[in-house]
Amino acid sequence: MPVSPDYRDWVLEQLRHVGPVTSRSMFGAYGLYLDGLFFALIDDDTLYFKVDDSNRPDFERAGMEPFRPYDDDRAMQYYQLPPDVLEDFDQLRSWAERALAVARSAKGRKRKR
Repeated sequence: MPVSPDYRDWVLEQLRHVGPVTSRSMFGAYGLYLDGLFFALIDDDTLYFKVDDSNRPDFERAGMEPFRPYDDDRAMQYYQLPPDVLEDFDQLRSWAERALAVARSAKGRKRKR
């Protein structure tokens, strides 16, 4: 199911408390960027944040699932954001900052190759 414009706009409005987040259409979903960093995505009216070993446990403790764009068990390094976090600006800022740190770290590793 594609992303509804209303949901995308609402997510971007919520994330304005984090910074000037922009979105880019990609394969029926949207990539979310801040300061040139791809740190989140929206698919099927669900928001996912970028993860690694530093923040994945927070998502798992909250019972959230990884993003699985294929019809199998392969998961990408993005996890569903707990819905209540999206409505709490302080929590949202904290979770987004950790996802941004993961994106920043991943970008740094790519440059060193």
